Amino acid sequence: MKIESQNLFNDINRAIIKCRGLYSAWSANHGISYHEMLVIYTIREFGFCTQKHICDSYLLPRQTMNNVISGMRKNGLLVYSSEHSVGREKAFVLSDKGETYAAPLLDSLDILESGALERLGSEKMAMLIQLLSEYDKALYTVMEVKKE
Repeated sequence: MKIESQNLFNDINRAIIKCRGLYSAWSANHGISYHEMLVIYTIREFGFCTQKHICDSYLLPRQTMNNVISGMRKNGLLVYSSEHSVGREKAFVLSDKGETYAAPLLDSLDILESGALERLGSEKMAMLIQLLSEYDKALYTVMEVKKE
């Protein structure tokens, strides 16, 4: 591989990992794990979460998310939602206690993300999303071809 290409991959991977690391640091500063934050974040976006959806969205091990969801249920933050469950795929929503717990966390996260959007601008943010999505698809396609 050419050194220029390798430098590009080093830079993109470093940027992606730093971004994920910032969310992880934010989570730690707020007394929750990164994975718990993803559960709350997913529920904010969709109104519910399933283990499968979180694992597929963030490419996380099922056992990891099973442990996180089980812990959040045990702490009374999540409850089973038959309304959103399909077949064997169990869905969960925030309990009343979970909503009280998550509200200030989501408010803080909104401030963080809104501040970043304000600095970057909507146009650059849309471009970033588009380029990262295309890069993800390209990597996935090459990985699938290599499996054959």
